[in-house]
Amino acid sequence: MKAVILAAGYGTRLQRDVSSDSSGRFAHLAGVAKPLLPVGACALVSHWVHALTASAFVDGIYVVTNALYQAAFEEWAAHFTNVKILSDKTRSNDERLGAVACLQLAVQHFTIEDHVVVIGGDTLFKEDFSLGKVKEGFADVQAQSEDSCLILSYECKEEETHKYGILEVGDDFRVLCMKEKPLPSETKSRRACPCFYVLSKKAIPLLDAFLKEKKDAPIEEKDAPGNFVSWLIPRKPVYIHQISGRFDVGNLPSYIECDLYFREKLKNVKSYMV
Repeated sequence: MKAVILAAGYGTRLQRDVSSDSSGRFAHLAGVAKPLLPVGACALVSHWVHALTASAFVDGIYVVTNALYQAAFEEWAAHFTNVKILSDKTRSNDERLGAVACLQLAVQHFTIEDHVVVIGGDTLFKEDFSLGKVKEGFADVQAQSEDSCLILSYECKEEETHKYGILEVGDDFRVLCMKEKPLPSETKSRRACPCFYVLSKKAIPLLDAFLKEKKDAPIEEKDAPGNFVSWLIPRKPVYIHQISGRFDVGNLPSYIECDLYFREKLKNVKSYMV
């Protein structure tokens, strides 16, 4: 299995918060890509590399970034032997390719013909999350069908459904559909879906079909990776693996909350996410 970490975003909300913060406490975060933000003892994305390596979950880690942050990621990756950096060649948020196109870029550039775990570069999970358990869950659904994929799910609050892709799931934990940012009255489900997908090697070629279909669509339809998952659900069997929650670093308050958890509440850094 290979890992593709999506890190080509520009963090516009976070950088706006940092520049408008009058305390000066976060001035050191100015111009820093979200995956390279210090979270606890290391960069946010380093937690993923440590866990993916320690768990032997993958045999290759590919990080897709942009031209603006490429040098910073190259400098960071020099500390690891199993990480490769790829730039999408864009230099501003208006030029961005979108997350699905970045995933396709990695698959093509590195000639990936394996299962792929897709990870949002600004996302971390609570301490009970285990890559080992995800590996077991993926093996189970693959035993049923080689087409099967596995995605994560956690219970969000009722008033938060409009922020996320919400999964409707059958009794066998197979996903029936994903509703994009529904009102609480539009679905009984409260299963939010973070950006962590284990896509089977049979599903990866469908990236081309999705992007061909969306060729003339607005960038928003190609940007959120959940849009590809939503499109995939009626075409391939997709199952859920349940977790307790996540950290999604989108703005300064969410970054502060995440960093505080890793500094004060994380009990075992070495086994985190393994």
